[in-house]
Amino acid sequence: MIYSAKDMETRAALDAAARMCAAARTAPKTKGKDGLVTCVVTGEEKEQLADELRRLAGELQLAFFLRDADNVDVSQAVVLFGMQEQRRGIGAGCRYCHSADCGDCAERDGLCAFDAVDVGIAIGSAAAAAADARVDSRVMFSVGRAAKSLALLGETVTLVFGIPISISGKSPFFDRKPK
Repeated sequence: MIYSAKDMETRAALDAAARMCAAARTAPKTKGKDGLVTCVVTGEEKEQLADELRRLAGELQLAFFLRDADNVDVSQAVVLFGMQEQRRGIGAGCRYCHSADCGDCAERDGLCAFDAVDVGIAIGSAAAAAADARVDSRVMFSVGRAAKSLALLGETVTLVFGIPISISGKSPFFDRKPK
């Protein structure tokens, strides 16, 4: 049997995406609370994600969303990372969220700072896994914003970021020109 380069690159991208999800899952979590949610988007759903980036570019007047939509288009897959919000119960001893305590944070619909820390550590681990797999990648807020808009990780997931991954002769994620 002969496998084309395109077939092998697609397989390698999906394997790398799986390793990225595993790296994110095993990354340390504050107070041992794991609210991380991940998924891999390809095919029609990836096209919907790029379309949502383009729609949001106009709505939010953020031209870089258009550039990032083009990056999603040329990627073999997009790995999404989000958090289901959890308060750590540290109370007044923390105040990293600028609230008096966790109850005040909840009342104000605030965001536990540790959720942001946890998703950041998970994304760093995933980006390292992508580098280890020798696939091109880039962490993108814009992709996460579009994925959140589409509820690709569910309605209760916040702090969503995306990492498109690509295997090509030149990384599409650098030397990018704003639209």
